[in-house]
Amino acid sequence: MYLERFISFLRFEKHYSDHTIKAYEKDIKNYLFFWQTESVMFEEIAHRQLRYYLSTLMEDGLAVSSINRVLSSLRTYYKFLQREGVYKANPTLLVKAIKAPKRLPTVIQEDKLIQLLDHNEVFSENFEGQRDRLIIELLFGTGMRLAELIQLKEGDIDHYNQSIRILGKRNKERIVPMLPHLKLLIERYLKLKKVENLDNNSLTLIVTIKGKQAYQKLIYQVVTRYLSLITSQQKKSPHVLRHSFATALLNKGADLNAIKELLGHANLVATQVYTHNSVERLKSIYKQAHPKA
Repeated sequence: MYLERFISFLRFEKHYSDHTIKAYEKDIKNYLFFWQTESVMFEEIAHRQLRYYLSTLMEDGLAVSSINRVLSSLRTYYKFLQREGVYKANPTLLVKAIKAPKRLPTVIQEDKLIQLLDHNEVFSENFEGQRDRLIIELLFGTGMRLAELIQLKEGDIDHYNQSIRILGKRNKERIVPMLPHLKLLIERYLKLKKVENLDNNSLTLIVTIKGKQAYQKLIYQVVTRYLSLITSQQKKSPHVLRHSFATALLNKGADLNAIKELLGHANLVATQVYTHNSVERLKSIYKQAHPKA
């Protein structure tokens, strides 16, 4: 029901990322298919039916965070239908999100990451090896998101001012400082990229060995491969490096508002989650060091 127009609305008016759009599209398609199999007309769906649908997702073992995302997708969808004047009711207004238990962000210890990145023998000297190193360095050194890294262009690197322009969610730009060692790594990588004579029409910074724009699976594979050398924890994603970046800054005394700007968060609430990690670290130190602990 007006699904194609809804997807266009998300892409061109809301400026959602491709990842978010795919998630929303999947949620809506599953929702419509469910009621089709139940022989329930779309117009007959009220808040009770919506609660029933969410309960089936819970019974299927879907995580609370995923169920809440589905509800968020449906809210946006129904609001769109109301805006278009094709549907009046909005059953999501009477359904509250499920309260999820707070989970601390997963991080990699700072000293382990530094040891990995400073160990020159870990990364090969060829184009692919130096590209992989740059991927890890950029994610941990700037805190950028996976989608932001994939979209990063060579022209976004300001070598003179030693900064990187990052295009974040909703096309919001931010400038992140580039440390001297990262500047040298980028310059070296660009030289190798030029030597490879890659046919890179996209002009994106991170590319495949064939010169095409990098993709999510490639970045995940690179991150997982190298983080496996320093940690046995199950979660080894690009976002873990973003969490590690923020936590490292906070542990070194960085201002929370400054971290917010570097991460591109819309409000301070999203950034405050990292203070919990810092408190847990202090508790651990306290237990180890205090004579009565």
